Amino acid sequence: CGDGHAAQGDGEVCTTAIETALQGRFELILHKATGLAYPRAETPTHWITMGMDPSLDRCVEMALRDMIALLGRLRGLSREDAYTLCSLAVDFRVTQTVNGHKGVHAMLAKHLLA
Repeated sequence: CGDGHAAQGDGEVCTTAIETALQGRFELILHKATGLAYPRAETPTHWITMGMDPSLDRCVEMALRDMIALLGRLRGLSREDAYTLCSLAVDFRVTQTVNGHKGVHAMLAKHLLA
């Protein structure tokens, strides 16, 4: 599951990385009829949304809009309140800028809403 890299900076910029095999346990859950355009991820510490597009600006917009929607669903926040929270607490990271494909993921620490 995935493309294992033993070492790589925060955001893949070319096709060079130290490749490695992946081993682990993955739980993939198909949620039918959710209307999601992109996958979301959850770790023990974060909720993560993503955006992929040739434009990094569009990637951020996609990840942000999905995080706003996720906060509405998880915590019942209005779009305006979720947008404000994203500005205060969400970290955006470049996932990749390689082969003409760009990606951004938005990360929100779960403890901020505990």
